[in-house]
Amino acid sequence: MQSLENKIPPPIITAVFAAAMWGLSLTGSAIELNLTASAISMAVLLVSGALFALTGMLTFKRAETTVNPLKPETASSLVSSGVYRISRNPMYVGMALFLTAWGVYLSTASAFIGVPGFILYMNRYQIAPEEQALTELFGSEFESYQSKVRRWL
Repeated sequence: MQSLENKIPPPIITAVFAAAMWGLSLTGSAIELNLTASAISMAVLLVSGALFALTGMLTFKRAETTVNPLKPETASSLVSSGVYRISRNPMYVGMALFLTAWGVYLSTASAFIGVPGFILYMNRYQIAPEEQALTELFGSEFESYQSKVRRWL
């Protein structure tokens, strides 16, 4: 299904998975969570997600390269500093953390199916095509970076 590769903006993909998680939560039984622990967990996940996503975007802006994930072939430089030293895809890590926080809020085991679903989708239809484009643009420099830094965390 190459027709999905780099076609849908990741925030929209995140919203689709969030909606699917909500739908799944309607079919599952609630997990009883302590309200304080749940609120703290959601806050930590949301703040962590925001930090990953925002620092990823700011690092790209500082490097004066594109943040448009639909056009990875327009990258002007390979960014490997800042948060990109610990994750090749910090913006997507942020989105996965947002979805995890959403799962905690929904409080059903069935809702959490959306998080690995999101990761699988992103690996296949967003990240793999991006990595192909970066390999074509930066060759061995990207391959070296790829061997040192994990795709997610």
